[in-house]
Amino acid sequence: MSIKNLAPLFRPRSVAVIGASNRAGAIGTKILQNVIDGGFIGEVWPVNPKHQQILQRKCYVRVSELPDTPDIAVVATPAPTVPSILRELGEKGTKIAVVASAGLTTENGLKEAALAASKPYGLRIFGPNVVGLILPGSKLNASFVLTGASPGKIGLLSQSGAIVSSLLDWASERGIGFSQVLSLGDMIDVDIGDGIDLLAGDHETSAIIIYLESIVNPRKFVSAARAAGRLKPLIAIVPGRHKAAAKAAATHTGALTGEPRVIDAILKRAGIVRVTALSELFAAAEITAKVPPLTSARVGIVTNGGGAGVLAVDGLLDHGEALAPLADRTMASLDDLFPNGWSKSNPVDVLGDASPDRIAAAIHAVALDPAVDVVLALYCPVQAAPPAEVASAIISTVQAPDWPHKRLLSCLLGGSASREGRQILCNAGIPDYGLPEDAITALHVLGQWGRRQEQLTHVATTTPLRFDRDGAMRVFEEVAKQSRTMLTEVEAKAVLGFYEIPVAECVVAKNVAAVEQVAAELLHRYPSIVVKLLSRSITHKSDIGGVMLDITTRAGARRAARSIAASAAAAGLADQVEGFVLQPMIKIDNGLELFAGLSVDKVFGPTIAFGAGGIGVEQVDDIAVGLPPLDDGSATDLINATRIERLLHGFRHIRPANLNIVKSVLLALSQMAVDFPFVRAFDINPLSVGHQTAIAIDARIEIDPSRLHDAVPNRSLVIRPYPSEWTRQISVGGQDFVFRPIRPMDAKAYAAMLELTAGDDLRMRFFGQAKLSQAAIVRMTHIDYEREMALIAIDRGGGIVGVARLATDVSREWGDFGLLVRSDCQHIGLGTALLRQLLEFAGAEGLQEVRGLVLAHNHKMLALCRKAGFEIMTSPHDATFLQVRLRLSGYCRSTDKAVLRTSEAIDAASATS
Repeated sequence: MSIKNLAPLFRPRSVAVIGASNRAGAIGTKILQNVIDGGFIGEVWPVNPKHQQILQRKCYVRVSELPDTPDIAVVATPAPTVPSILRELGEKGTKIAVVASAGLTTENGLKEAALAASKPYGLRIFGPNVVGLILPGSKLNASFVLTGASPGKIGLLSQSGAIVSSLLDWASERGIGFSQVLSLGDMIDVDIGDGIDLLAGDHETSAIIIYLESIVNPRKFVSAARAAGRLKPLIAIVPGRHKAAAKAAATHTGALTGEPRVIDAILKRAGIVRVTALSELFAAAEITAKVPPLTSARVGIVTNGGGAGVLAVDGLLDHGEALAPLADRTMASLDDLFPNGWSKSNPVDVLGDASPDRIAAAIHAVALDPAVDVVLALYCPVQAAPPAEVASAIISTVQAPDWPHKRLLSCLLGGSASREGRQILCNAGIPDYGLPEDAITALHVLGQWGRRQEQLTHVATTTPLRFDRDGAMRVFEEVAKQSRTMLTEVEAKAVLGFYEIPVAECVVAKNVAAVEQVAAELLHRYPSIVVKLLSRSITHKSDIGGVMLDITTRAGARRAARSIAASAAAAGLADQVEGFVLQPMIKIDNGLELFAGLSVDKVFGPTIAFGAGGIGVEQVDDIAVGLPPLDDGSATDLINATRIERLLHGFRHIRPANLNIVKSVLLALSQMAVDFPFVRAFDINPLSVGHQTAIAIDARIEIDPSRLHDAVPNRSLVIRPYPSEWTRQISVGGQDFVFRPIRPMDAKAYAAMLELTAGDDLRMRFFGQAKLSQAAIVRMTHIDYEREMALIAIDRGGGIVGVARLATDVSREWGDFGLLVRSDCQHIGLGTALLRQLLEFAGAEGLQEVRGLVLAHNHKMLALCRKAGFEIMTSPHDATFLQVRLRLSGYCRSTDKAVLRTSEAIDAASATS
């Protein structure tokens, strides 16, 4: 439901407090008192059948007796009474209920009863078990916190009421203000995703900070965060970073991708900056409000104290940020300023006798260096340079015309001596910190924010994959027929082969006698071989002595098979031995053993794991986790997030590994996550990689046979994958076109289409704009398919000749459409065909209505809309626009009659357009 009916939060006119009381200490009493003390200028109505007046205000017996409909109702009554009160509020027309009451659970049936009571009326529920909400812009403190919130630009979302109360008290001492403070509690209705959507659209909110304990709807959460992250920073603190890893399953991946790693992957893909302490939460929000994000965070440090500089470097490297290498020209400039004794390196230590002007000159010289992205000025209070004078000199330098527009953070260490200097810097809008570690944390946040934004808006590419889903599916179907959940090694490698992951050749021998013959054939081609146990139920073969390596003779192979059989018998597993697998002994010169896997988290769905492999994979614990679908960039990020990545680039005499093959393996696993919803886990271990080649030595796959025919693409993916099912071959005006959803890598072709489109057509489509920036083009090709669709038409030459776009409202009830056809391809019915396809998509998504704004003099588009059955109305806000609207038949599918009627109308339009 998202933010539907939450609009009253922006300008509430009335509040009812149900459960208000004259009893000191009662929650209802505290809430009513805070509403009154906060200065809310709207109507305030206490509701309690036991009182006629509370806090000098008339009290009403029940909701139905209120003189008008309250925009917001706060409920602080015993849990069993809440459902009936919610029903009364719904009947009254209230749209927001803030339920402070605790104890509404699934076990006692009150949670479901509350939802059943509110849903028919569109009543939205915050909570239950919340401390309330605070809207400083409206002077509304509808909570029972001890300390209220002053107006500001930070939006706060928290699942913990205690954290809300603590953070507000902490922020009050530091003069930090808020746009909205929303306590979410148990989130039976309004959740974190809704809160993000709400604050993303709030012009008074410049940054969103989140205390996050759980994610109830991962796809909605990630989609909301990715949309908001393009507009403003999102910063979250998530407790539980060190929870015990998941218990080992039949494959290793489940144990390696425990919840903390998955949460990290979710936050990263959602574009959220993660911090680890409550103090960092506000510091992060504060710095992002003052300083733009850093796409690159190479730091130049200037200090008058060597110790402070060393501490800063340690902190910088601990956070994974970079110290900028200074150019020769910069070194020469600093030599002229400080002929004797300065550090001759970054950090630039100008020593304790440097004057304020010389400190400022050093900052300017470092800022001019092309390798420096941001300057950190560390100052220790000394007699030679009073803090206030240093602060004034820094401001003069930054405000000078020749300042190179580099970001500057300052750190005036000390207490009372530096207080005046810090205030001077603060008044000038320069971020200042009392300790080097706080300044480094702020730098790290800016770097993370920049990287997150780059990940959300970069021009993505994906290496083309060749795969045979049908071939792999035949293997899975055969396993499912036998009611098995685990594939044998041979079956698993066959699946890998269908996705062009290189595998070691393997041959099955049914018994010990057959081993010798198979070994003879393999040893004719390879110097040595491996003999392994074949079993449908024993997955970790090496644990019971089921793997014998480096065998060079037929007799050795026979002995190895007998030894494996004996080991299985000793473990009481003789009846589970189904034969033996023989394969060549793979020896890659200077090769590395890697791990790649796919696992399904019970909350967040499929995840991809990568890192160091081998038998000690869990003990080494060098694993990074990412979310499918992956593209080239996110696959590379996954590789770069591991320690073994440093070895993959080569060292000493070892040549670099073939990273392209490694990346293609991760992309293949990602595609399998899309193609096979029934795969529970998938291990490739080890994946042996060298300079020129990579080979999967062993593989395990676990499936859920009952889900073999689930819908594809996999609906449990947190990020909706590319909707290839909407690709069509279309003939229009005697020409053949491909209609398909847009991809991020279409940015160049999209820009080329715009270049070939007449300026008047562009101005009609983009409401006066005849040219789009590169950033806008990237944004229009890098879309979230959960919220948007852009269908492009491609001609035989591979060029984009038209696009139909639909932006779905977060309520998922309607969508806003736009249409553009390249000028030289108009008047053949191409726009009509694109619109038809877009409306079919809207119907399949269950939208009730498609809307649009059209310039009043855009006669071509208006004619098309009329013939397609759109209702055309004047805009109440701007006479230069007309509103167009087409109602679909409720939550229909593309085969429903209403959509078919719409398609027929468009067909008729195409014949005359």
